[in-house]
Amino acid sequence: MTLAPETTDLKVQLQLDAREGTWFTVCDLSRLLPGRGVAALLPDGSQAALFRDRSGTLYAIDNRDPFSGAGVLSRGLTGTHQGRPFVASPLLKQRFDLASGQCLDDESVRVTTYPVRTAVGTDLVDSAVGA
Repeated sequence: MTLAPETTDLKVQLQLDAREGTWFTVCDLSRLLPGRGVAALLPDGSQAALFRDRSGTLYAIDNRDPFSGAGVLSRGLTGTHQGRPFVASPLLKQRFDLASGQCLDDESVRVTTYPVRTAVGTDLVDSAVGA
């Protein structure tokens, strides 16, 4: 038996430039499974890694691992450390805080984070963390 993914009108949006205040629609909320990442191609050709934790909170960070240069953070393992949600790079295993982008293993390194929200059409449903 094949199960089709649940479809929804809820869209995940990222704010790419806070000064402009515009939001970029990335995907349906149903595409984000708790504990798993998804890579999204952004208009400028870069990539964002989107995550949904088990409580439903959404996070978006740069998908590029600053230690290796590879676009792999969306494939990393998620977890928490001292109450802070993180993703561990699948290559070199450095952990990045999903809310702040701070590397938990090297304080001098940080990845970009993006504000995330869900919306139905142009109507805001929920504003989430990021930035």
